[in-house]
Amino acid sequence: MQRTATVNYHVHKEWRQAFELDAGGIAGNLVSPELAATQVQLTDMRTSTGPIRFNEDSVEFSRLPSSVAHFSETDWKEEYNRELTEYLKAHLQARDVVIFDHTVRVDDPDATRKPARNVHSDYSEDGAKQRLIDLLGREEAADWENGHYAFINVWRPVENPINSAPLGFVRPSSVDPDDWILLDLIYPDRKGQIMGLVGNKNHEWLFLSKMTPDEIAVFNIYDNRGLPSIAHSALDMVEDPSVTTKRKSIESRTLVRY
Repeated sequence: MQRTATVNYHVHKEWRQAFELDAGGIAGNLVSPELAATQVQLTDMRTSTGPIRFNEDSVEFSRLPSSVAHFSETDWKEEYNRELTEYLKAHLQARDVVIFDHTVRVDDPDATRKPARNVHSDYSEDGAKQRLIDLLGREEAADWENGHYAFINVWRPVENPINSAPLGFVRPSSVDPDDWILLDLIYPDRKGQIMGLVGNKNHEWLFLSKMTPDEIAVFNIYDNRGLPSIAHSALDMVEDPSVTTKRKSIESRTLVRY
């Protein structure tokens, strides 16, 4: 089933562009490079007969109920990390799993972390390699580099089904290599590097309508053996205008070794 939404693509420039997070020491303050709002056609994988597979498309949707419901208590991480680790080991045949970040986002102007409304992937190749060192140290990172590792994100709705700003993905086979640009990511205490995507009419956008808290999106950010990084973004759309719940989600960042 085809739907439409608005996304914010990046724009080619002659200079390196950057995001500045928590700019000026203010939590949630974001300074963004130029973005181009663009209406795109979506394929809803809830009704599509075409397959989508992680090992081919760098994303898949799965049912994975969790014993954690609200992600607001102080003692949920151990149990949630256990659930995600078991899933990644069983479904992706990961040998080792390191879960290093959880981000709860709320589609509210006053939220500290809002949905990311730019078409991007979280790491460039250099950014991924530096993050590997940051997490493991140089010696252990070198050991992982000798094998097969990947950064994989797991995204889940929180408390209510998603009605607005669902997460959308661009099928990697529809992306031209020249569509990607490097972007600096500037934090108060460190600097990273991500990739932004420039608009292309050939992009094939995918999403899963009305995702529930029992469902997850698992998607590839960087793989040192060549599985493509997948571009993604919150989609500016509303599924049912009569529903007033705010979009709330949790995105978990993981490092896996196969």
